[in-house]
Amino acid sequence: MPPAEGEFRSAPLLGGAQLSRDYATKLVSLRQLPGRSCLNPSNLRADLRRLASNHRWTWDTESAQLLGTLPGSGPGMHPVSVVDAMTDDQIGALAADEQFCKGLAHQLELLDALAASAPPIVAYCSPEFGISALVPQYSGGLGVLAGDHLKAASDLATPLIGVGLMYSNSVFHQVIQEGHQVETHRRIEPAGIGAEDTGVEVHVPFPGRDVYVQVWSMWVGATRLLLLSTDVERNSDDDRGITDYLYEGTSQHRLEQEMILGVGGARALRALGFEIKVHHLNEGHAGFLALELIDRVIENGDLDAAVNGARQGLVFTTHTPVPAGIDRFHRDVIGSYLDRWTTHWDISPDELWALGRDPEDDHRFNMAAFCLRLSGAANGVSRLHGEVSRDMFSGVGIGSEIQHITNGVHARTWTSPQVQDLLDDALGAEWAAGDHESWDRVDAISDDSLTSTRRIGALRLADLVNSSTGHKLDPDALIFGFARRFAPYKRATLLFRHMDRLEALLADNERPVHFVFAGKAHPADEPGKTLVAQVAAFAESSLARDRFTFLPDYDMDKAGVLVQGSDVWLNNPIRPREASGTSGEKVALNGGLNCSILDGWWAEMFDGKNGWGVPASPHQDPGERDLEESNNLLTVIDQIAEEYHHGRPIFLGRIRHAWRTLGPQVTAARMVRDYEDRIYRPALDRTSS
Repeated sequence: MPPAEGEFRSAPLLGGAQLSRDYATKLVSLRQLPGRSCLNPSNLRADLRRLASNHRWTWDTESAQLLGTLPGSGPGMHPVSVVDAMTDDQIGALAADEQFCKGLAHQLELLDALAASAPPIVAYCSPEFGISALVPQYSGGLGVLAGDHLKAASDLATPLIGVGLMYSNSVFHQVIQEGHQVETHRRIEPAGIGAEDTGVEVHVPFPGRDVYVQVWSMWVGATRLLLLSTDVERNSDDDRGITDYLYEGTSQHRLEQEMILGVGGARALRALGFEIKVHHLNEGHAGFLALELIDRVIENGDLDAAVNGARQGLVFTTHTPVPAGIDRFHRDVIGSYLDRWTTHWDISPDELWALGRDPEDDHRFNMAAFCLRLSGAANGVSRLHGEVSRDMFSGVGIGSEIQHITNGVHARTWTSPQVQDLLDDALGAEWAAGDHESWDRVDAISDDSLTSTRRIGALRLADLVNSSTGHKLDPDALIFGFARRFAPYKRATLLFRHMDRLEALLADNERPVHFVFAGKAHPADEPGKTLVAQVAAFAESSLARDRFTFLPDYDMDKAGVLVQGSDVWLNNPIRPREASGTSGEKVALNGGLNCSILDGWWAEMFDGKNGWGVPASPHQDPGERDLEESNNLLTVIDQIAEEYHHGRPIFLGRIRHAWRTLGPQVTAARMVRDYEDRIYRPALDRTSS
């Protein structure tokens, strides 16, 4: 019988891999080895590059600290670039440093242990992966979730491999000029972010031609990530630019990227010799992978039989609760791309079109509908989102009911080193894996330890605010954080609907508060960019009293500082449009509290005491709804300020209760175990039957 939802287990992992607890024990024992006293100087650069190329340093503090001692390292520098820039004299000096060499030897032994993991049998396909701010191949929550999925898979020894695209230009940097968002990009060299050329090249059929795809490889602990690029010499200039930017360009450009990701991804996995049993589509962007799976089994034009065969090992996660968030391609755009497949299979174009037909528009190919009709299992990313998805896709005619697996976050990526030390000492190392028994020991943490550890995060946030904006943030003020994509439904300006109440909060010297807002709008989202301008303008106005800050150019590094330093995290989307959300989960692990509309993950995990729920409005009129919910939010914020400044023991008790109730639920380790039990294992059973 599979474990209950969120239950910590030590059952054997997929493919006969080590038990998760035994695996962790092995890593701990390796850390205790004496290590080699020195390394061969002639190999030291290669050894350092090997350590720098494996992005385990994004969550392992020991390897991060060791790489941080390299000459030339600093903010914005990928460790690989640092190693490559070192002189021979600098390498020689390190080779003579016995303490450094022992530390490096430890790390290489750990990498050797990770390399012994089972070969992948699950492929996790996503258009973006948020591994680190130094690997700018992500845009927002979908990519950060994908990166956390890979990291948790590494921790749990899950035999999984990631597949994505290698964008030749970074996701945009945000600059505020004259109060408005301006976007800039920089060129990305794969080798400079720790990617290696596999030497494998595949091709993808396009109308009248084949497009060639170079396959790059990157390591995330024990998990490998393949990244596909069309920047290949034998492609035309236009085709070389297919993988240029993430989520920018025309509908046709987006279509071509998704063909490369799906079809190219499936072919890259096979070309590299991986025997993948389960293909996991993280949103519909990789859905064309199904075309390749069908192509491998179709016989005599029998599409139905081929679809049934491909379906057994194909699983799909939907992340959108609104139809507008789904990729839909008009027949005039996509038709010629599908024709190469239908001609090759000797079937009618209408047969393939039926699999992706939009339930509301016969002239559009709906990627979510296509994935749902072709997948053996599907899930939303929170309990509420599962309900919304079942209703939203009720007319699609899918083969299995949409489940839900609530998103989680990679604990050691998102908690500060100080919080990790505090939790390791009081709870034991298994808190990061979502072990209930570990989290039940939070009462062992004293008020003084909790307060001093939390204050370190506030001080670090104060430094970031000052260096980025010139604003002064009092670390003893009640700090509210808000950071997310500036889409209109997330309502970044909801507080402004009752400006008089907001101004009174900001002017209260007996109960000082400070709001720190951050986030970007998509370059083509003019309403979102208007919201950015409004928030940025208010932050610089006299009304803000230097207690409201907009932090520009939000990325994973700034996110880490913000979630670690905020006392309370705000989230006020229009319910139920927040599929899950994960930023508040990161705050919870750091000992911050959540104040949110009951949407996404918070709708199922809020218990009345582990944070605050903002009452929703019954009004159907958007203006009346926003006015009432803004008032409700400000009322709750006022209550929080009173408790924080005049009821400190109650506030600290609420933090402990939040840790006890949320800690086991919000980790990516729990999430990946849920995927193993409810999605991957059943898919493996289907493919082997």
